[in-house]
Amino acid sequence: MTLYVEVACNGLLGAGKGTMIAAPDPEKMFQVSRAELAVFHQDVHKLLVDLELLLGMAKGLGEDNQRSFQALYTANQIVNVCDPAQPETFPVAQALASKFFGQRGGESQHTIHAMGHCHIDTAWLWPFKETVRKCARSWVTAVQLMEQNPEFIFVCSQAQQLEWVKSHYPGLHAQLQEFACRGQFVPVGGTWVEMDGNLPSGEAMVRQFLQGQNFFLQEFGKMCSEFWLPDTFGYSAQLPQIMRSCGIRHFLTQKLSWNLVNSFPHHTFFWEGLDGSRVLAHFPPGDSYGMQGSVEEVLKTVTKNQDKGRTNHSAFLFGFGDGGGGPTQTMVDRLKRLRNTDGLPRVQLSSPGQLFSALESDSGQLCTWVGELFLELHNGTYTTHAQIKKGNRECERILHDVELLSSLALARSAHFLYPAAQLQDLWRLLLLNQFHDVVTGSCIQLVAEEAVCHYEDIRSHGNTLLSAAAAALCAGEPGPKGLLIVNTLPWKRTEVLALPRPGGAHSLALVTVPSMGYAPAPAPTSLQPLLPQQPVFVVQETDGSVTLDNGIIRVRLDPTGCLTSLVLVASGREAIAEGTVGNQFVLFDDVPLYWDAWDVMDYHLETRKPVLGQAGTLAVGTEGGVRGSAWFLLQISANSRLSQEVVLDVGCPYVRFHTEVHWHEAHKFLKVEFPARVRSPQATYEVQFGHLQRPTHYNTSWDWARFEVWAHRWMDLSEHGFGLALLNDSKYGASVRGSVLSLSLLRAPKAPDATADMGRHEFTYALMPHEGSFQDAGVIRAAYSVNFPLLALPTPGPAPAAAWSAFSVSSPAVVLETVKQAETSPQGRTLVLRLYEAHGSHVDCWLHTSLPVQEAVLCDLLERRDPAGHLPLRDARLKLTFSPFQVRSLLLVLQPPPN
Repeated sequence: MTLYVEVACNGLLGAGKGTMIAAPDPEKMFQVSRAELAVFHQDVHKLLVDLELLLGMAKGLGEDNQRSFQALYTANQIVNVCDPAQPETFPVAQALASKFFGQRGGESQHTIHAMGHCHIDTAWLWPFKETVRKCARSWVTAVQLMEQNPEFIFVCSQAQQLEWVKSHYPGLHAQLQEFACRGQFVPVGGTWVEMDGNLPSGEAMVRQFLQGQNFFLQEFGKMCSEFWLPDTFGYSAQLPQIMRSCGIRHFLTQKLSWNLVNSFPHHTFFWEGLDGSRVLAHFPPGDSYGMQGSVEEVLKTVTKNQDKGRTNHSAFLFGFGDGGGGPTQTMVDRLKRLRNTDGLPRVQLSSPGQLFSALESDSGQLCTWVGELFLELHNGTYTTHAQIKKGNRECERILHDVELLSSLALARSAHFLYPAAQLQDLWRLLLLNQFHDVVTGSCIQLVAEEAVCHYEDIRSHGNTLLSAAAAALCAGEPGPKGLLIVNTLPWKRTEVLALPRPGGAHSLALVTVPSMGYAPAPAPTSLQPLLPQQPVFVVQETDGSVTLDNGIIRVRLDPTGCLTSLVLVASGREAIAEGTVGNQFVLFDDVPLYWDAWDVMDYHLETRKPVLGQAGTLAVGTEGGVRGSAWFLLQISANSRLSQEVVLDVGCPYVRFHTEVHWHEAHKFLKVEFPARVRSPQATYEVQFGHLQRPTHYNTSWDWARFEVWAHRWMDLSEHGFGLALLNDSKYGASVRGSVLSLSLLRAPKAPDATADMGRHEFTYALMPHEGSFQDAGVIRAAYSVNFPLLALPTPGPAPAAAWSAFSVSSPAVVLETVKQAETSPQGRTLVLRLYEAHGSHVDCWLHTSLPVQEAVLCDLLERRDPAGHLPLRDARLKLTFSPFQVRSLLLVLQPPPN
């Protein structure tokens, strides 16, 4: 017989010295000194399981419970009659145990649905390649258990992990498919990975389900009906709508049991999202996804259940998790023994489908939770590993732009092939990095380095695909190379752009580009045209302060670079609170209780220290005209420094802050603050496909627990008639306390990655004062413009002489978010468009297109046609109706290209 032993030189979950989350120790050594083969005695094992369960009941049911004494007495009898040296005594002992466990409970007993589970972090304290091996090891064990226990059911999420097994262990994958046909192996979740629930964009969340559900359908013959996300760091208010439009009606998680301040009041409830969509949600009341079948866990599942009067069913997920391993035969034996025993809830080896069917039958009295599920812990993950955050945002933008330009090239060129396979590979790389321990930065250095390489691959290949699409759009007569200015957003834009010129130089030009279209680059002689708006004026005073004014806003910086005034010129309204300065950098001590990369604690707010600049460092950069700017240097500490250019463009309603930081700190937190001359009890933050409000005060413990929150591209503080918005291009951590808007910039945790955030960073944020509501003032569009710059793409021949637009939308409340080729499209001539209502309003709008559309029909997020969703095309326009924050998708079938 040949035995293969796989070993690795690491401690628990790969950790090094000290705690579990310590960075790996490359110097740590291990030595194998002894290995033994043993004979397994099944009878002894069964008796040990029985005794363990009996003692668990005696302890767990308590002194006042008669069944507790019966369990203890039975255990004592077994000890008395059983002699380990005489195997013939075992049947007598087993009969005593069988008699006890055979006493049945009543019909009112709670039913526990026990499911084999093996949560494997796709990367965490180990690299991606180790996860491939973890999956193989864990699922081989699960296969053996399914073979030996026909009633055992094993649930498995994350299509990426199954794809890895299919590629590396095809024989194991075939076995999993066989057991899936028997109903014992149950794929769950519907997503590519168990992603973070906060940081991915709305479109990226859609792609998690699109890639995941299609994989499960292709490999296992059906899609998932439940979203399975046991471990993540919060849950966006738009997830219910995304779930429902991806064929998902049920949701399972447990992470809110980690709340630092408030206990979440439900375990089974309806979760209602931002648009009113609802899903049936269940949190296993044992507050774990890695239980082992003990009596203590079974009892906890009942006693801790917050909804025990409303429903009589609960999930029980058993098996070693996080690092893999999964269920063992001992766990299965325990649960079999407790199937229906007086004094305990019923236990049945079950499936997610059986669980949720039972919960639905009891759902008449369930409560409803509206809005986001906010985890009151791990809020440092909105900021940790800024390079990963920046890569995520940039690559979401690149893939958006590639899909749009490729779709337009497909529609306009008979010879262009849409790069579907390449785009799928790039999307899957991005989705992999959105795993909840990667994009959040709560991973070891090996993982972070690999994630950064993934982003570089997406950037490189994405730019190649952009160039190919631009070339196809400009195919025509041969001639000298040109330059195409592309607008990938669904509204007309007039902006200042740095255009490349011969010799490597760049020149600033004011360009106008139509909605989702292109325009030729202006000739070099017309780079400084007569401006339609007031040019930017830049004035430096004798005291060293600088004023930038474009006729829309007037910005005044003191000699150190702090913002002393921000005025809306038309109304004369000041946006900065009296007696304060904005663009104030502040440092905090940042020493969490345990979860270093994950957490920032509320007490860090007590350590606030403004970073004071030195007068005289402010200087004028660009002197005005189409652009004005000033720049300064700031020494943050002895080891860290910052430089910043403050930029104001002609016609632009916001001022930008281009920032470079060299960061070398330990357990420090850098933020930038803007005290606003605005008073409101709530601030607004962008989330996926919409926005929501959070309190600016600490009235209750629920308010106080939101001292650090997450947002995407913008946040806004408004009172009636006036507000101030803070935009960003790569940040997620934020807060508004009182009237101070704060953007979280950099952290410096030391575990599990001691190098996290160390080094050079570049990012941009912008400040936009506005009259009226942020919706009417165009804050949402401004934030898109900061994140989706106009593209100046070289062409192989002359660029088209005239501007052209592919799509436009009549209402500013509706955003055309995505244009792509349909996943299953005959000859590739069908496009998918995804739009959402961004203002929070009911609205009718017209979608105009110049593409040769043959048919238009509504579809869901998985691109399945709505049988009643045909849309009439009138004068190249489609009428669409939206409710607040509704996401709608449609298929456009294009006419065949001309020969």
